[in-house]
Amino acid sequence: MADRVPLEFDPPVRQIRALLLGVDDRDLTAPTPCPGWPVAALLDHLMGLAHAFTLAARKRSGVDGPPPEPSAEHLSRHWRSRLPVLLAELSMAWKDPAAWTGTAQAGGVTMPATAMGAVAMNELVMHGWDLARATGQDFAADPRALEQLIEFLGQGPGEGTPGLFGPRVPVGPEEDLLAQALGLAGRDPAWRPPRRRPARPTRPVLPARD
Repeated sequence: MADRVPLEFDPPVRQIRALLLGVDDRDLTAPTPCPGWPVAALLDHLMGLAHAFTLAARKRSGVDGPPPEPSAEHLSRHWRSRLPVLLAELSMAWKDPAAWTGTAQAGGVTMPATAMGAVAMNELVMHGWDLARATGQDFAADPRALEQLIEFLGQGPGEGTPGLFGPRVPVGPEEDLLAQALGLAGRDPAWRPPRRRPARPTRPVLPARD
């Protein structure tokens, strides 16, 4: 029997890949739960983090220092075909038990590999939810992963960790696992995008009379 690993990345990766199919080009400018990030910037971030955490699992260093700020302008025009591949590579890299041993480095930060794997899982779950909310799609997360994320996030400071988690958002104990994890990661589970104003009907242009 193959060695078991602490977290299974296939479920969140499948979820995000399914969500990508529902992203319309008109969604790229829509706001997300991440302040200042439209959907295009969120997709740019997903591409960067997928690559960085794949390298971390393989014990290879990426770019030294913090990653560049996600940007809609920097989003690859091939994101529809490239991002699913990057996500699949990420999932495959963390299937290797060796990925969970020793330390791992990503974004200029070195930490125990088990903690790095939990951070990677948190990124996928939270940003999957961000993408779903921003584009009006359904979202579901693996309950086993949520239970582990709640335990992991609960160990952090309530004021958040700059660059990783925002200040905690109070969530009632009766809320489901996803809402609890979102609140611990600094997300408001009730976030909804602002309503878009319907486009004004255009009046037909009549030909000029002689």
